[in-house]
Amino acid sequence: MRIRQIEMLLEGCAGFPDPDARSEQYATPAVVAARFLHEADRQGDIRGMRVVDLGCGTGILACGAALLGAGEVIGIDWDAKALAVARKNAAALECDVTFLEADVSASCADIPPADTVIMNPPFGAQRAHADRPFIDAGLVSADVVWGIFNSGSRSFLDAYIRGRAVVDTVIHATFPIHRTFAHHTRDIMAIPVDFIRLVRTGEDES
Repeated sequence: MRIRQIEMLLEGCAGFPDPDARSEQYATPAVVAARFLHEADRQGDIRGMRVVDLGCGTGILACGAALLGAGEVIGIDWDAKALAVARKNAAALECDVTFLEADVSASCADIPPADTVIMNPPFGAQRAHADRPFIDAGLVSADVVWGIFNSGSRSFLDAYIRGRAVVDTVIHATFPIHRTFAHHTRDIMAIPVDFIRLVRTGEDES
């Protein structure tokens, strides 16, 4: 399926019914989700793979992975209301996705093993280091982790994952955030982001 086809299908996905600012629950735009998943698929990390979407929210990345032909897709989030929407989105798109309620930031114990982890973690604008538990859980679950990170995160990631994984790919993109919370002053704000592929090394320098 072509990237534009994926984008058009994902545009019909419903967003967060009650977004939480502290958890940075921003809907991933269809254009961003489609390109992100397309880049992951180009490197052989989606089609036929067991894919886990950490912090899946309303399921747009999980549904997109299923549409691209992932062998199995599991979406994980702490927000029961968001998961209810995710299940409706998957049903509307006729996607076979399993959604599980678990808090990624609290424990890695409930994260199943995968071939590939995909995620759009919090950027840490509301809570410092909010993305770290997602990185940790991703590297426990899979050899390959694809994430959407604030532009310029490369140096932080290199240091944070040293001895566990390496940054394999960095692709620059733009993430349009629509006015969602009271502190937003613009209708749309374009945030520069990076699609980053982490590859687990299995080393331990500790």
